[in-house]
Amino acid sequence: MNATTPGPVSTALRRRALAAGVHFLLSLLVALLTALLVLWLWYPSPYDVLAGGRGLFWLVVSVDVVMGPLLTFVVFNEKKPRKELVRDLAIIGAMQLGALAYGLHTVYAVRPVALVFETDRFRVVTAFDVRVQELPRALPAYRELPMATRWLLGTRTSQAGDERLQAIDLALQGYDVGQRPSYWQPYEQSKAAALERARPVSVLLKQYPQAQSDLQQRLSAHGLAADSARFLPVMARAQGWSVLLEPDGDIAGFVPYDGFF
Repeated sequence: MNATTPGPVSTALRRRALAAGVHFLLSLLVALLTALLVLWLWYPSPYDVLAGGRGLFWLVVSVDVVMGPLLTFVVFNEKKPRKELVRDLAIIGAMQLGALAYGLHTVYAVRPVALVFETDRFRVVTAFDVRVQELPRALPAYRELPMATRWLLGTRTSQAGDERLQAIDLALQGYDVGQRPSYWQPYEQSKAAALERARPVSVLLKQYPQAQSDLQQRLSAHGLAADSARFLPVMARAQGWSVLLEPDGDIAGFVPYDGFF
């Protein structure tokens, strides 16, 4: 055998690598389509960070993209009967699609469905957070959770008596009013309360003097002035963010600076 002629082992490895490479490219194409679904539809910016969508996406996609091509490299062998090889590759494809479907179902189940003002803060509420048994008691517009949009909501105050006691009891169980559909109302009805509890952005600038340049740039990007804009902290999977409010109380955007101080 000529020294430059590849042996049967190296030829087999190259063919395995080629098959795995083709599988990898197909997996990347699926990953790009998945990115459109997850990061554009379910977790658009900044919810990809606030609700953890970016991390969940990479976890699902990385496992799926690595698993399929790696298994293809292991099982691919042209010496196998064609029927057996097709069966092995079909099993790998089914496993990969099953893992992707399970991952996407999980990502969908914890998608953000609302940004809710409650008392003195905003909360990013995910579908998993919602106390679903209260959905029939919500206002008609809020009885079915949105699939690809995020509501902007406020919350009403508890009525004195049994309702207030129940609110305290459920809060101890982990359900604040922002997670309870029976308390939801349009944000317009809570805007005055949000403005009353919000603080001037100048306070945020003083709290983070090392970030003044970045904050000023973000304010300018939203068309806000530090002496008129206000902010409130936001509770989300990603901690340390605040919501920027325009002078009339409308939501202007988000900044990655903790407003709980």
